[in-house]
Formats: sequence, structure tokens, C-alpha cells
Amino acid sequence: MSDFQEKQDGYLNMQLLRFTTAGSVDDGKSTLIGRLLYDSKAIFEDQMEAIERASINKGDEHVNLALLTDGLRAEREQGITIDVAYRYFATPKRKFIIADTPGHVQYTRNMVTGASTANAAIILVDARNGVVEQTLRHSFIASLLQIPHIIICVNKMDLVDYEEEIFEEIRKNYESVSDKFDVQDIRFVPISALNGDNVVDRSKNMNWYDGPTLMYLLENIHITNDRNFKDPRYPVQYVIRPQSEKHHDFRGYGGRIAGGVFKPDDKVTILPSGFTAQIHSIETMNGKLDKAFPPQSVVITLKDDLDISRGDMIVTADNQPKVSQDLTFMFCWLNEKSLEPGKKYVLRHTTNEARCIVKSVDFKVNINTLEKNFEDKNVGLNEIGQMTVRTTKPIVFDTYKINRVTGSIILLDENTNETICAGMIS
Repeated sequence: MSDFQEKQDGYLNMQLLRFTTAGSVDDGKSTLIGRLLYDSKAIFEDQMEAIERASINKGDEHVNLALLTDGLRAEREQGITIDVAYRYFATPKRKFIIADTPGHVQYTRNMVTGASTANAAIILVDARNGVVEQTLRHSFIASLLQIPHIIICVNKMDLVDYEEEIFEEIRKNYESVSDKFDVQDIRFVPISALNGDNVVDRSKNMNWYDGPTLMYLLENIHITNDRNFKDPRYPVQYVIRPQSEKHHDFRGYGGRIAGGVFKPDDKVTILPSGFTAQIHSIETMNGKLDKAFPPQSVVITLKDDLDISRGDMIVTADNQPKVSQDLTFMFCWLNEKSLEPGKKYVLRHTTNEARCIVKSVDFKVNINTLEKNFEDKNVGLNEIGQMTVRTTKPIVFDTYKINRVTGSIILLDENTNETICAGMIS
């Protein structure tokens, strides 16, 4: 094998970390990502030259690294993030996908979209302003989406003379309210995204800080246990029948493992029918496997011929999820069209699809104060709360806290096929 092939195989097998950035307007999210890309040598020369020219044209005194992610013309004109910007880069230790999400309240849906698949969330706090309403709002959304790791980056330390007391006060203020959020792992890093202090390289201006840099955290944060390896879940995506002489009797079920570990000879149950069977083999394009786990895409064959189709879920016989036509979930409304009582919507869950009707809006959450409103039942764009729907057929699910794949749903407008709501089953 050539050196190039070895390097390519090593890159493909590296662990992938998805993380999102959030914070108030002008806290420096885009600048931080630009600094990460720049200091980790993930920017091409022509990209850097284009950013330098754009910075000069804007009259900036320094190279504006925020321009690397603020790609929309409106973003560059206003100096804010509007859309979710995705960036990809890698270090010798890990691959990364960054979702740079907006800080404005009116773009809450964009943050929910960008954060929905994240392993970690970087929440920026301006050292001059400390913990503000937006800090709590973004922490609440990260908690709602069950992001396992939160890194509080106290940015713009250069504007407060790198004072340790200011950093410690912000840390204490955040810790005093963090018990409201369902997050197990919270870290704090003092940084200056503009100057690069503690982003990739250690800061000479903050000798009092002996913790890891942001890049070290991102490269070493433990994410292997973030997926559910305890509860075997396999939503069937496609029934594979080649209809060829070589594979005349082959019948396999293609999909992606959503949870747990599957092995040949495991006794399984197919839901919602309740039929039982035994796994014959687990196959990929590279051959058979002796076990499969998330997020592998595989083909499972069974020893018994059963009527299984897209939307069914294969689970182990001794570990079964819930099955119901009534679903209660936390929601974020994503569409300009408000919720219409009595209207039928399309509900999508894993590979399954059903029509549904909203039975009740249980409450809405004021995401700035975190208070629940049980009186106002009108639901519009960017609002968060809890609702209950009834579906036309049984849905096989876990709670979102147990499994982010089998515990999440979306609602669609059946006339326009627009996604109007994201839900986390509670």
C-alpha cells in the first residue's frame, strides 16, 4: 500500500466531531471559527488572500477572519450571522464539522437546525458583558437538544486586560444557573479569538490559566459514549431483493443502526407487528460483520421470511422501545405559518411516516426567562414548547433523552412538503 493510500485510509477512519457555536450578537463566533481554521492551517492561500482583500475593502485594521464563515452578502454588510454556515476541517487527531449558528432571537430555528446533530456546543460569552439572557437561551437550546458537552468560551479577554478575576466571576455566575440545564459536561476557557489566545496555541497573556486550549478540548473530548450502545434499534430503510441469478433468494433489510449492538443469531422482534425472528447475517459492501453498532449502515438478513417494509423497526426481543399513537414532545416551530388547530400534518420519525393531528399545546417556554406559559396556545415561528399529537398508525420510539435518533421527529405541511416543526419526544 502506498503512503498516500495509508494517509487516506487513516483520514477516513478518524473520529468525527460535530460542534456548533452560539452566543450573543458580536460575541465573536465567526471570528473564533476563522481563528480555529487559520491557526490549524485549514485555510488555502487563495482563501486567505481573498479575506485579506475583503478586509482592506471594508476598512478593517486587521484581517477579518469572520469573513471566512459569514458568506451571505447581508451577513458581511451587517457583521452578523444569519444562516447556518458549515465548515469542515481536520487535524492529525480528528475530523470536524462546524455549524456556525446565528445569535439573534429571530433565527432560533437556524440554531436548532445547526445544533441538532452536534456532539458539543461552544457558547461564547463577551468578557465585558458576562452571562446575559442570550447565554441562558443558547444553553437551554443546547440542553433541549441533549448536546452532551458544552464549552463556555469567555471571549475578548484582551479587552479586559486578561484579568483572571473577570473570568472567574463569569464562571461562578454561569455555574450558579447551570443546574437548570440537563448537561453533564461543562468546560470553561478564557480566549481572545481576535489575537488567538488559548484558541489553538496557549496564551502568554494568561499565565494564570492552566487548563487546556479550545483546540485541545475539541481534539480530546470523549464522544464515544455519546451514542446509545445499550438499546438495539434498527429502522428499516429499504427492502433489498436483487432479483438476479447469483442472489436469487436474497432478501435483506438496509438501513442505519440507530442504537445498540446487533450480532448474527440475535433473537429480534419486528415492530410494530410484533413478529419475532433470528438474525442470519449482517452485511456491508465489504463483506459480513460479526457485529454492527451506530452509526453503521448495513444490511441485515433474517432466518425467517417475514413481511417487513420501510418504516418498521428491528429491535432485540428483550429490549423493546415504546409503541404508541399518542406522542408528547418538546418542539421548535420552524415555519412562518402558525400552527393551525385541527389541521392534519405529516409526521416523520426515523424511516417511518404517518399523518397526525395536534391534540394539545401543553405549554410554551419563554426562552429568555425559561418560564413556562400554560395559557398562550398560539404557536408561531421560533417558538419552543411542548405539544401532544395523535398519529394515524403506531409509532415505535424512545424518548429523546435515551436516543437522539429514535426520539426525534419532524412535522411537515402535507400540501407544500415544508418542514414546519422539529420535535424531541419527552
